[in-house]
Amino acid sequence: VQLQASGGGSVQAGGSLTLSCAFHGDPSNLYLVAWFRQASGEERDFVASISWSGKHTYYTDSVKGRFTISRDNAKNAVDLRMTDLKPEDTAVYYCASSLSGSAGRNWALYDYEGQGTQVTVSS
Repeated sequence: VQLQASGGGSVQAGGSLTLSCAFHGDPSNLYLVAWFRQASGEERDFVASISWSGKHTYYTDSVKGRFTISRDNAKNAVDLRMTDLKPEDTAVYYCASSLSGSAGRNWALYDYEGQGTQVTVSS
């Protein structure tokens, strides 16, 4: 399975962006899909995840109420809708997928990852 992230860009604070993680190959064995982000000089942090069934979603506290993760079956993708963006959301965003639910919020436990997409929020 190959993942391709897209949708990053530059916006002003309060603006919105939607990131998309497209899946190429057979995703039927996937259990969990997540978005992580890494600001310059910082560690890679968990942002949100969704079970492949779409029934369960999880968010880090700082994005709750502003970000929404969802599956787009028509596009065979997982989207991250980001609203009310803040300068502290500036980072490279990565999508990743896991064959099991135990990966949780630990990037190192994910089986597949896509390239990053840059999100820059100016004040």
